[in-house]
Amino acid sequence: MKIVPGEIKTAQLHAYLLGAIAPRPICFASTIDNNGNANLSPFSFFNVFGSKPPILIFSPARRVRDNTIKHSLENVYDTKEVVINVVSYAMVQQMNLSSCEYPKGVDEFVKAGFTPVQSDMVKPFRVKESPAQLECKVLQVIETGQEGGAANLIICEVLCMHLYDNVLDELGKIDPNKIDLVARMGADYYCRASGSAIFEVHKPNAELGIGVDALPAHIRNSSILTGNDLGMLGNSTAIPALNPAVSDDRIAAILKQFSSNSDGKMVALHQYAKELLSAGNTGLAWQVLLTS
Repeated sequence: MKIVPGEIKTAQLHAYLLGAIAPRPICFASTIDNNGNANLSPFSFFNVFGSKPPILIFSPARRVRDNTIKHSLENVYDTKEVVINVVSYAMVQQMNLSSCEYPKGVDEFVKAGFTPVQSDMVKPFRVKESPAQLECKVLQVIETGQEGGAANLIICEVLCMHLYDNVLDELGKIDPNKIDLVARMGADYYCRASGSAIFEVHKPNAELGIGVDALPAHIRNSSILTGNDLGMLGNSTAIPALNPAVSDDRIAAILKQFSSNSDGKMVALHQYAKELLSAGNTGLAWQVLLTS
């Protein structure tokens, strides 16, 4: 399928983009107008873009259906301040309720049942139920167009961050299972970033990995190993030597079972190596593969 912007309706393109560019973190933006009226609204065109200075950007895009702008954007132009609250699973339904397009002046804190907390350095309130609340000043708003669907990039500098202690691990770092964030997918779908959805991929070594192209041909062209498996092996700094001292009962059983069947032996060894790689045991996986 090939999609060229301009050749399909904006609403269709919007749906494809949101389905493909996902999951997206949620900016739960608290703003206030010049009359002191609070507004609370979620946006998934959002991310962090730097740490010195600490920069967050979110975009209340123009509505596709009627080309109007959102109250959050109006308030940002008025006050140049915002509190960006993150969204945990425990508050996702209330957050969704706050996205209703209530008339200007209606307080979504009240409608959605959230608790406003006075900020330390900006006028908009923080959301007490959010596990992380970031008080920000607005540095710039970049309008990318004037038609429905156009982005309005709100560039914010974090002045103060509030973080609940109960989302931290014993080392004082944020535990993804404790903060239990949700992210936006396409259509009505969300995903929950905790539990079995979380996995670790260790960053590349300080030294360069050998790369998939340097793997022996029987490994690189394996019908059993996946691209992820090859990526793990390619991140090794060198191909290790086969160590005869390595004693493994399953290797011995495979060699015995397939002593006269070289193809079957390779398949069985590669399947075993794949299991080891899935368990994070790259060292033994190498020994298995080198045996084949």
